[in-house]
Amino acid sequence: MPDTLSVFARIISTEANSDKPYLVFLQGGPGVEAPRPVTPVGADTWLARALADFQVVMLDQRGTGRSNPIGSTAGAITGLESVGEDASAIAEALACFRADSIVEDAEILRGHLGADTWSLLGQSFGGFTALRYVSEHASSLREVYFTGGLPAIGVDPATVYARTWQGMIGKSEAHYRAFPGDREKMRRLAELAGTGEGLALPGGARATAERVRLLGHFLGTSDGPEKLHYLLDLDPASAAFRHDLAAALPFSGRNPLYAIIHESCWADGAVTNWAARRAMPDEVREDFTLLAGEHAGPESVHEDPELTPFAEVAELVAAQQWPRLYDVAALEAADVRGAAAVYFDDAYVPVEHSLATVEHLSGVKPWVTNEYEHNGLRADGYRVLDRLIGLARG
Repeated sequence: MPDTLSVFARIISTEANSDKPYLVFLQGGPGVEAPRPVTPVGADTWLARALADFQVVMLDQRGTGRSNPIGSTAGAITGLESVGEDASAIAEALACFRADSIVEDAEILRGHLGADTWSLLGQSFGGFTALRYVSEHASSLREVYFTGGLPAIGVDPATVYARTWQGMIGKSEAHYRAFPGDREKMRRLAELAGTGEGLALPGGARATAERVRLLGHFLGTSDGPEKLHYLLDLDPASAAFRHDLAAALPFSGRNPLYAIIHESCWADGAVTNWAARRAMPDEVREDFTLLAGEHAGPESVHEDPELTPFAEVAELVAAQQWPRLYDVAALEAADVRGAAAVYFDDAYVPVEHSLATVEHLSGVKPWVTNEYEHNGLRADGYRVLDRLIGLARG
C-alpha cells in the first residue's frame, strides 16, 4: 500500500451553508469515480430528487478520479509507485481497494464533516459497498438506499456468474429476435476477431473474439440494445467502427481497477480464480453470438496496452483468498431504515440473490420491478429515488 492515500469528495447542495443531512452517493464499478455534476441539474434525475432532502456527497472511491487514481503510463503502473514494481506487492496493495476499505475512508470523511450520521445511495457495486457499511458501521447510518446493488452473501462467485450467464443467454436471444440481422453481423465480427491477433483498435489495442463478446454489456441497460444494433450497423473496416468498438468495450485502461479487481467485489470469503470464465456454459463457449455482460476475463488485460502492465498482477489477484465482507448477525441486528430497487431482469445482479440478502435487513423494504434494467437510476432517476424514499419513510 502507499504510505498515504488522498481521498476526494465533492459536496453538492442547493444553497450555501445548508443544514440538510448528507447523502453519500456510492458509484458502481468497482474502480470508477463519482459522477461529475453539471448545472442546471436535470429535473428528472436522481440528483434533483436527492437535493430536495439532502446535501449530496460525491465520493471518488480510492484509486479513482482524484482519490489516488491508479492507471498506467508508458508500460508502467501509476498510482502505486511507493509499492515498487513487484507484482506480488502490487497485488497485495490492490487488496486494499475493495468495499471494506472504501467504507473506512467514508467513515473518516464523515468524522471530518462532523456528521453524527448520514445516509447512503448505492448503485450497483455502490450497493455492495453500502451493505458492507451496514455490516460494519450501522450506527453511523440514518437511511440506506440500494439500486441494483444487493449482492449475494457467502456465495461462490462462480455460482453468481453461472446465473448471470443464463440471463445473458436470454438477453442475447431477445436481442436477435428484435434485430434479426444482428446475429449474422455478430457472427462475422467474431470471425474477424478470431483471425490473427484480433481486430485492430486505436492506440495499438486489439480485440479477439472473446473480448468482442463483451459487447453484450449493452444488453444490461434500457437503451443498450439499440446502441449495440447501431454499432453493428457500421462497416467493421471503417475508422468509425474501430473507434466506437474501442469505446464500447467495458474493461479498458480508462478504469483499470474495473478490470483487475472486478470479480473481487463478489468474493465474500472466497478465491475468484476468473470465476466468470469458469462458470461459462458450454453453449456460450461454442457460440460467439451468445454475448457476455460483466464477465471479466484475462483477455482484456492482454489486449489493451494500458492494461498489459497489470497482466501478472491480475493473475495474482485472481488467486487471492479474500476475507468475508458481510457479517450476517450484524446485518440482522442493524435497525437502519431504507429501501432497495431490485430489478427483476437485472443482467448483473441476480434477483434471487438480492431477495435472499434483503431478508437479513429488517429495516430495508424491497421494490421488485421489471420496469427497469440495471441502469434504472440513470434512466429514470427522479422516480426511482422518490419511490425508494417513500418506501423507507412509509
